[in-house]
Amino acid sequence: MNDHELLRYSRHILLDEIGIEGQTALLQARVLVIGCGGLGAAALSYLTAAGVGHLVLVDDDHVDLSNVQRQILYRESDVGALKAQVAAQRLTAQNPHIHIETVTERVDEARLRNLTQQADIVLDCTDNFPTRHALNRAAHAARIPLVSGAATRFSGQVAVFDFRQPASPCYACAFPDADGTDGACALFGVFSPLVGIIGTMQAAETLKLLMNVGQSLHGKLTCFDAKTASWQTFSLPRNPQCAVCGDEIT
Repeated sequence: MNDHELLRYSRHILLDEIGIEGQTALLQARVLVIGCGGLGAAALSYLTAAGVGHLVLVDDDHVDLSNVQRQILYRESDVGALKAQVAAQRLTAQNPHIHIETVTERVDEARLRNLTQQADIVLDCTDNFPTRHALNRAAHAARIPLVSGAATRFSGQVAVFDFRQPASPCYACAFPDADGTDGACALFGVFSPLVGIIGTMQAAETLKLLMNVGQSLHGKLTCFDAKTASWQTFSLPRNPQCAVCGDEIT
């Protein structure tokens, strides 16, 4: 780490739990983020600020005027532009010392698996069940951690599935039915700060995993109710009949 990096990340380095070793782990990490909307915008801002060395942004959507109510990387002047490209520009201005790669076409499951196999960790910042399940299968196959977030109306949730651990449950254990429906904000609406709260939690869990700091939310589902400012955490047991990971239980 050079003098510039030592100063830039000094507030991390001062933490005994992180130090130079932990910050170096971030600088060497490759993180895949699927979705650059509300959750992704919040998570990416902190991953960038914290110094994750290589970020891969996957999103084929364009900025819509309704997005700027909560997706903090975008402005009205960005309407019509590709979200991943605008996000990359803003994040590069925030931290020009990391590498940011964008994928702006809709990826099929084979491409998703290829992208996942190259990553150290993957964030699910999407808003539909089919993509979440495809990403769960890809992360499980690659044996890398999956940090999942969701937010709609006034309710949000975060879960971590660390597939480096042989007994890890997966997203399909908790949500087995991919019926084609989704929780898109366009259908139900969303409280603006909620995506920031959940996306920031995803960033925190990602950084902790990359630096091996503290205790992650692995195997748990943490839910937030913005109307009551209350949190609840539930254990997620592995489902022996799970279509993705059930056949591995011994």
